Amino acid sequence: MNTIGIIGAMPSELADIRKTLGEAEVRHISGFDFYINSFNGKTIVNACCGIAKVNAALCTQVLADNFSPDCIINTGVAGGMNSNVKVCDIVISTEVLPHDLDLRFLTDYPPHCGIFKADKELIRVAEKVCRDFGVDSFRGRIVSGEAFVSDNTLKASIQLSWTPYAVDMESAAVGHACYLNKLPFVSVRCISDNADDEGAMSFDEFEKIAAKRVADIVLKMTEII
Repeated sequence: MNTIGIIGAMPSELADIRKTLGEAEVRHISGFDFYINSFNGKTIVNACCGIAKVNAALCTQVLADNFSPDCIINTGVAGGMNSNVKVCDIVISTEVLPHDLDLRFLTDYPPHCGIFKADKELIRVAEKVCRDFGVDSFRGRIVSGEAFVSDNTLKASIQLSWTPYAVDMESAAVGHACYLNKLPFVSVRCISDNADDEGAMSFDEFEKIAAKRVADIVLKMTEII
């Protein structure tokens, strides 16, 4: 793969990636800043999409239209939704979907798909990098919605309906846009909190640590894929 797109929702999720990549060409397109670097013989295009699904979908589409990436990696932090997943573990998406929408609206109408499968080779590479780094990782479903989940009742409801490994606000939208564009993708998320009543406090404490860990993993992935 010669051109790799990386999308994060918050500046902190891309800060360590940009620091490592160094000075970049920046193109401002449709409200997004795209940072373009040559790294190990490949072109890396990264963008901060902003929080939630509309921002993520728009950014993915603009990146696809203007840079023709060979794949897209969605990176950042997420809330843990499986009892085996601990703070600072990595969750690698096998599939992504919205938890706050009746999937019939996606399956019965265009795009006639509501669960978006991540690319198997990108999953494999992410797992290998995690093993090489000695970081615990899990492959599983990631769900997304228009809420920062920090409530035990809401968490239990999402778990019952979707059995995810992690919850965030963007992965499903990135996967949706990549599906429409026939682009391989994977979401690689580091757990910053347990999406429960203590979630907000845990996020504030571990967000930077989690963002640094997943940034190192994603950058190593770009050397392999």
